[in-house]
Amino acid sequence: MSRSRYSRWDGSQDPFGADLPVDDLADQLAEDVLDGWGIDAGLRRLLEQGMEGRFDGLRALRERLDRMRQDRTAGRPDPFADIRPALEEVEGLEREALAADPSEEARFAELDLDTLPDNTAARIRELRDHEWRSSEARERFEKILDDLRRQMLDASFRNIADGMQEMSGDDMAAVKDMLSDLNNLMEQRRQGMGPSQEQFEEFMNRHGEFFPENPRTFDELLETLARRSMAMSRYMASLDADQRRELNRLMDDLMSDMDLAFQMDQLGENLRALAPSLPWDDGMAMGGEPVGLAEGLDAVDQASRLDELERALGQDYAGASLEDIDEDDLRAALGEDAVRDVRRLRQIEKMLEDAGVIARTGGRLELTPRGVRKLGERALTRVFDRLKLGQPGSHETAAAGGIDEPTGQSRPWRFGDPFRLDLRKTIHNAVLRSGPSTGGVRLHPDDFEVEEAEHRTSTATVLLLDMSRSMPLRGHWVGAKRMALALHTLITTTYPEDSIEIVGFSDYARRMTPADLAEVDWEPVYGTNMEHAFNLAGRILSKHRDAARQVLLVTDGEPTAHLEGEYVYFNWPPVRETLDKTYKEAMRLAKSGVTMNIFMLEDTPGLVGFIDRLAQIVGGRVFTNPGDDLGDLVVADYVTRR
Repeated sequence: MSRSRYSRWDGSQDPFGADLPVDDLADQLAEDVLDGWGIDAGLRRLLEQGMEGRFDGLRALRERLDRMRQDRTAGRPDPFADIRPALEEVEGLEREALAADPSEEARFAELDLDTLPDNTAARIRELRDHEWRSSEARERFEKILDDLRRQMLDASFRNIADGMQEMSGDDMAAVKDMLSDLNNLMEQRRQGMGPSQEQFEEFMNRHGEFFPENPRTFDELLETLARRSMAMSRYMASLDADQRRELNRLMDDLMSDMDLAFQMDQLGENLRALAPSLPWDDGMAMGGEPVGLAEGLDAVDQASRLDELERALGQDYAGASLEDIDEDDLRAALGEDAVRDVRRLRQIEKMLEDAGVIARTGGRLELTPRGVRKLGERALTRVFDRLKLGQPGSHETAAAGGIDEPTGQSRPWRFGDPFRLDLRKTIHNAVLRSGPSTGGVRLHPDDFEVEEAEHRTSTATVLLLDMSRSMPLRGHWVGAKRMALALHTLITTTYPEDSIEIVGFSDYARRMTPADLAEVDWEPVYGTNMEHAFNLAGRILSKHRDAARQVLLVTDGEPTAHLEGEYVYFNWPPVRETLDKTYKEAMRLAKSGVTMNIFMLEDTPGLVGFIDRLAQIVGGRVFTNPGDDLGDLVVADYVTRR
């Protein structure tokens, strides 16, 4: 028998469930940042792509929406498509009644029917003055007029006339009162003076039957009305000039009949003023079978909602937020699973913030220390996945029996070893050699065993990273950034006795943290100032005199800048003074016992000549043109070299 336990949400549970740990989201974000995207751009990519097999991103939702729109085409707008058949039936009934009347007046009436204009609106106006012989035809015609009046009202108020089979005088009075009160509220909003929630609730208590959507605030009511009015404006813009003129004239006639023309005009003006961002009067491409006013309005309204939904899913406008996505519209278009995906997307940033991976400061996303560690771990994992190296330990010497860190093993003592006896093993050897004796155990030098120990050394490293314009232009910057993050993580997590500093240099050199490295890109300035970089590296390493000290230089070009006092002198091609100052700082490093390994990312003649001379000065090694394997090469060399 299975049992389940439930508890109140306390903020610590994972809303995605066990199938999507926060670490997976952090890993995905880290991968994008390592591929050269910033934090904001990386989060945007995560929202766009989603996570395969777990939930769709915004891109997939837009593609689904586009396919759905292609399958759902609106018909060709014809405001009188539903009315013409009904009018033909009315005229047929009237002709039957006239045919049964032998009078001369009946013949003139038939002539009037024969000369009715083809224009549907004008035809209706003519028939309104017609003296009907058929009572059934007259009743049906009045019903057509009532239906038209309801459709005109529905153009601004969805389902306003539901249940009104006939638009009675009381109905018209109620509509006019509602419109007057509604326009008063809108005028208050336009003047910045309200309305208050109390005024809105009083309005709804009086006129709530006209608003089946049951809006809870004036803003919700305003949005509903503006959407519907905008749909009507787009429907009108989709008609040809003759249809638009025909429909406008008929609407004027019917609204004047209901004494609503002034209030409806004022309402339209207020809605346009209060919702100026809506696509008023934007025509729509519609085709296929003709559809009448009511069906056409619904189609335009639905298409407008899909347009807004597509824009919200695009998130490419100022101030865009996932909260802008209307869940009801999304559910109607793509189903409940799409709503669940959007809710998951909305949780991503909060989850990463709650997990301490990112933080938003002043509207800008930044990696936290934990996020930077995650970034370095991903960079290092990439390297080790390719290198297939075992778990590296500290740098070890082959000697044993020293006075450093015990390994837990022992071996026979050799002359010159520190006398750090493993007593248990030594006595055991003596007993085995001499056998049981009542006179005690007698030791012999051959019995001695000493504890095996590792002699551990420390290394201080300064990584000099070229950040000049040529690095991204030649495609080296992203790989160099990955390498720096991987090496920093390797040393700080696996070799605690070692140290590493990262120095970026272009016109000037400066220290950089992994967080800096994750945020900054190459620097859009001219100059490769190795003189300043070597000088800064020497000052850093002077504080680590007891460690083995090394500089790792990563560059794609020869030095083109040097310091003159506090200012930088730049020249391309390099001048002799720049080269001499750079060589001088390199000599200082070499004389102080600092070794240098050089990773040369290009093989241009100028760079090759400079590096050859530099290597002679510092006595270091040169790795040429490692390409995409820069991170693998640097990390592998660090792990295995010593």
